[in-house]
Amino acid sequence: MRTAEIMRKTAETDILLRVNIDGTGKSIIDTGCGFFDHMLTLFAKHGRFDLQVECKGDTNVDYHHTVEDIGIVLGKAFAQALGEKRGIVRYGNFILPMDESLIMSAIDISGRAYLGFSLDIPTQKVGDFDTELVEEFFTAFCHNAALNLHIRQLSGSNSHHIIEGAFKSVARSLKAACAIDEAFSDEIPSTKGVL
Repeated sequence: MRTAEIMRKTAETDILLRVNIDGTGKSIIDTGCGFFDHMLTLFAKHGRFDLQVECKGDTNVDYHHTVEDIGIVLGKAFAQALGEKRGIVRYGNFILPMDESLIMSAIDISGRAYLGFSLDIPTQKVGDFDTELVEEFFTAFCHNAALNLHIRQLSGSNSHHIIEGAFKSVARSLKAACAIDEAFSDEIPSTKGVL
């Protein structure tokens, strides 16, 4: 089983995160932000990742540190759980319809961090969640998981749907990229021999 457990404590956040890449989609999420809990719950469900996230953050300020730091820890956890990445498919993509929104994501677990982020979220908030934090989360996740991720909005006008579509699409792309290619299960999927 490809699993990781990371604890990270700073002056701003105290995080415990456990992930099982080969899970069933079970999750226990408590970040202090209801909307973000919802996004991580569906991320786990659609990626079939077992995910536990407990965070005590300075939410009296806002959710910025909580969201960014969870992105950091989740990225580190995926990097740790994937190890040398032997046998993974490496690439994944998914186009996900969410009512009026249509979100495309594509991933390369390349060892090189890059985020191509193209979401046009029309409101500054969904509930009490600042929508600009979506990009902060995925930036932190990409840099710490060392992967290349593109997220593009093909259509959409409802902020909740656009963000939810992004989390679901990325989860499905990541699930595909992390999958083991049984025909090449003992190989590193790179001509360099390392990812």
